[in-house]
Amino acid sequence: MTKKSFPLRINEQVIAAMQRWADDDLRSLNAQIEFVLREALVKSGRVKLTQKVVTDVELLSAGDQDEEKI
Repeated sequence: MTKKSFPLRINEQVIAAMQRWADDDLRSLNAQIEFVLREALVKSGRVKLTQKVVTDVELLSAGDQDEEKI
């Protein structure tokens, strides 16, 4: 997926709150903004999730299950 960069003017209080939220979730500010926007788009029905995002935890869990089968 290609990403497009663009300047964003945003209220200082909003950006500060987003930064705190990003810190809590161990994400960059940019990733947090994209996450929130994507979630809002899905929730409003404006876009559909076409691909599941696999987290590192899920990958590690899958690896553990493979080892148990051996």
